[in-house]
Amino acid sequence: MDIRTRAEITDFAETSTAAEVTRVIDALRAASPLVRVQSFGTTEEGRDMPLLVLSDPAVETPEAAHALARPVVFVMANIHAGEVEGKEASLILARRLLTGDLKAMLKRVVVLIAPNYNADGNELIDVQHRTAQNGPVGGVGTRENAKKLDLNRDFMKLESAEARALVTLLHRWDPHVAMDLHTTNGSYHGYHLTYAPALNPNTDPRLIAFMRETMLWPIHQAMFKEHGFRTYYYGNFASEAGQQRETARVDPKAPGDTIWRTYDHRPRFGTNYVGLRNRLVFLSEAYSYLDFKGRVKVTEAFVTETLHVVARKADEIRALTARVDRDTASPAAPLMQGVAFSVQASPAPVEILVGDIEKRPNPLSGKEVSVMSNTVTPVRMKEYGTFAATRSVAMPSGWVIPSAATAAFRLEPAIERLRIHGIRMRTLDAAVEMPVEQFVITGLTRAERVFQGRRAVSLTGAFAASTRRVDAGSIVIDAAQPLARLAFYLLEPESDDGFVAWNLVDEGLAVDVAYPIWRLGPRAR
Repeated sequence: MDIRTRAEITDFAETSTAAEVTRVIDALRAASPLVRVQSFGTTEEGRDMPLLVLSDPAVETPEAAHALARPVVFVMANIHAGEVEGKEASLILARRLLTGDLKAMLKRVVVLIAPNYNADGNELIDVQHRTAQNGPVGGVGTRENAKKLDLNRDFMKLESAEARALVTLLHRWDPHVAMDLHTTNGSYHGYHLTYAPALNPNTDPRLIAFMRETMLWPIHQAMFKEHGFRTYYYGNFASEAGQQRETARVDPKAPGDTIWRTYDHRPRFGTNYVGLRNRLVFLSEAYSYLDFKGRVKVTEAFVTETLHVVARKADEIRALTARVDRDTASPAAPLMQGVAFSVQASPAPVEILVGDIEKRPNPLSGKEVSVMSNTVTPVRMKEYGTFAATRSVAMPSGWVIPSAATAAFRLEPAIERLRIHGIRMRTLDAAVEMPVEQFVITGLTRAERVFQGRRAVSLTGAFAASTRRVDAGSIVIDAAQPLARLAFYLLEPESDDGFVAWNLVDEGLAVDVAYPIWRLGPRAR
């Protein structure tokens, strides 16, 4: 059977449909005993979401994978089905791991690949989608899923069938390292691929340091030395005076107050979400104006070099993630978590590569394609590439959802989301007196603009301590668990991306009303 992808067969003029992805997967399964193929869910329209499990020896369950005492790496592609190089690159990589030059890697790392996450969007291939992108000329799918949801904004609220399936996969397989493969357009820079680790400051700082210093630096070096690709941390150009307004073209001779600015810190984005699960994670953004073949190749190279680093650092990765889990569940000191954040500037200007584009016609779409220029100029500018908490509060010892509040405030969907995220909960068999902190709302702001079907809410208020009777049937979420950081972000009333923000705790909220989820006292040392 032909193990080439649709992109390879057509000399990178077209991308793979779901049927083409299935054809390649079937060919891989016939070619090697080291792959197991599973479904990790179905899309909103009922399409299968395949998962390839690659290992030597072959494994079929998370328990068997972790019993090998190797890092488990999860590679996800096509979350935005107009950004298709990850889909092609991950299938090519699977072929190399199973039958080619990377086969020895499977004795050191277990690799999970989800090549076609947004399968519904992928089936809507059209030459009028992302017309400025430099190929494939035969068209691409849509950014959104069938419900018009951006799946890379759905990691916290879990509104889509796809996101619920993916988070269940993350909980079941618990990969040590995750990779999310994208394409970026935006500013005209000089990089073939940009990348990012988890950006949310509530991520354990040891994980952030390990991603940036121990992993990304050697990956960055290898991308140029071994493959000739220019890479750097993800960003776009903006003016320092108006940071939220992206600038496409920069004059290298007169850059003015131009800065290089990363994206968002919130865990609605998958990379930031995985960081709150105490795992290592990388965003890959191939440059939209690089030709399609080049984008597939640079993405494949980035994943390959990441796997090499994971294999070299296997023991350190497993030890670090286990240590962070233990410390999160039972900290040696009170754990402070941010509820407000700001982007931070580099201590000094850094060298950023400024590029440009040329316009060429796409004969199929009738639109102009933007093509990466060969001219690249280094320009020193401030980099706004990290975030810091501007206000923090102590992690409580847990949270209580009183049984009466579940019905009164319609909290069943929020409770179900907690289960899907993998947050551990227990139900009280009998009433008990507990010291709690209740958040009394003094201000409620609801966004005027609808975003992803929701109108974001933010609360202000103050906590009041008291001892309350907690009735039987109430739910207790203990902070003595590895996912305490994620639980905090979901449950806290002042969280900028939790249940309040996404209207999952919404019914009955008003000024002078107490937030229906109570905090237990601060965690003891």
